[in-house]
Amino acid sequence: MNNRKNIELMAPAGNFEALRAAIDNGADSIYFGIEQMNMRANSSRNFKLEELKKIADICHKDDVKAYMTLNTIVYDHDLKLVKSLVDEAKVAGIDAIIAMDQGVINYAKKVGVSVHISTQLSITNVETLEFYAQFADVMVLARELSMRQIKHICSEIVRKDIRGPLGNLIKIEVFAHGALCMAVSGKCHMSLHTMNSSANRGACLQNCRRKYKVIDLEDGHELVIDNEYIMSPKDLATIDFLNKLADTGIDIIKLEGRARSPEYVARVTKVYREALDSIYNDTFTQEKVGEWFGRLETVYNRGFWGGYYLGKELLGEWTNKSGSSATETKVYLGKGIHYYPKAKIAHFKIDSQSLKEGDKILITGPNTGVVEAIVGKIMVDEVFVEEAKKGDECTFQLDKKIRKSDKLFKVIPA
Repeated sequence: MNNRKNIELMAPAGNFEALRAAIDNGADSIYFGIEQMNMRANSSRNFKLEELKKIADICHKDDVKAYMTLNTIVYDHDLKLVKSLVDEAKVAGIDAIIAMDQGVINYAKKVGVSVHISTQLSITNVETLEFYAQFADVMVLARELSMRQIKHICSEIVRKDIRGPLGNLIKIEVFAHGALCMAVSGKCHMSLHTMNSSANRGACLQNCRRKYKVIDLEDGHELVIDNEYIMSPKDLATIDFLNKLADTGIDIIKLEGRARSPEYVARVTKVYREALDSIYNDTFTQEKVGEWFGRLETVYNRGFWGGYYLGKELLGEWTNKSGSSATETKVYLGKGIHYYPKAKIAHFKIDSQSLKEGDKILITGPNTGVVEAIVGKIMVDEVFVEEAKKGDECTFQLDKKIRKSDKLFKVIPA
């Protein structure tokens, strides 16, 4: 083992399937939103207020921390709701809230709830960090910083002995993987300006992800551009230089994806868990990087680039298509009926398509999380068959337990 400090791996959770997937694949902490006042409030992937205690209990049972996002801008008419959310988070045992609005930050300090300063506050220097240290123990730095700048900030925290409310040195969190916005640290007004739906209130309609063309209004000529998706950046991926990012002195890396699927959370979390562990064990190699990239490409992505960490000064690298560039997709097959633990046999009803020996499958469920496997021999009515068809109930061997009503998918090339 080398002398690098352990880095906390924070994974997203938009529902209980993703929460279980994050924990099972090596997350040290998860972050989530509830129905209102978070930057994914417009997404269907949020929890309910009454589920806070359940979330905390699930996480703490596996020694995983739970962070609740309250990172939108807040108006006066929101304050009563915000205060109740902070109070409920404290009662439920949530480890910290992630916030950008000073009103939320101030109230959390008053009632003794730990705070992580959101990237939306764009902390780019030590003086700003030192100011917010009176309120928060963790700072999420602006996404536009280079590794050289991050290393300087981390060094200054130690040199100046900058500590948070809990008395510990301030921890630094950076974004490591997932969707990037064209705006500075995510503070965008395009959706509000064009569609009266504010990104900073969690209601971004992502009109920057659409095709655009540039027209000269003087004479009507369309300007020649290489890419119609001129405002839709590729996704960030740091897997190929994660060892260098770790050497800057950061404490936490964050994976983006609360609005993405449970299998996305499972695969990305597992890849970054393996990468961090290989850094600690001095086994981080470019050969492994290539294999990790191949696995990251199988789930939703817009292509990858390294963000601003390597000193890139341009606005970004742009995707060249709408939607995902994932190399795999899933097809719904059916639902779970029963699991026989002694024999390790799973029982499913096929509602759509068909299932054959050798198929790659994906199973998801609120308590199961994500299970991936290759199907072996299949039985229908206690007879081995080559194919289980629509309407059949089938059984096959599966090492991991599944539950009734878990969803079964077949994974195929995209």
